[in-house]
Amino acid sequence: MRVRPERVAERIKREAADILESQIRDPRVTGMVSVTDVEVTQDLSYARIYVSVLASSTPVDDVLRVLQSAAPFVRRQLAPRLELREVPQIRFVLDDSIERGARVDELLRKIAEGKPIEDGEESS
Repeated sequence: MRVRPERVAERIKREAADILESQIRDPRVTGMVSVTDVEVTQDLSYARIYVSVLASSTPVDDVLRVLQSAAPFVRRQLAPRLELREVPQIRFVLDDSIERGARVDELLRKIAEGKPIEDGEESS
């Protein structure tokens, strides 16, 4: 029976979120880091873990760098949880869709209230 990448991606998403929440103890990873999505290649050799970083005192790029350096640890923690013959190589990718969505909501609210939108504000 062939393991479907979608099922593996969903398991990685769930387990990686738990690992990031309970086992990453780096002080640079402050605020809320959440796993928003996971994409796995067809051959299950690579996985992209999309994360969103909210309310962090550390710059987002630094948090992403820390997560990338913790990727081998996360992969080792995933191995017994996934019960796969081989665990995919993982890479963390920033997902800024939540921030973009909030920005669009703010612009739409301003338009609905008839407030002006300054130059450059709509292209952020």
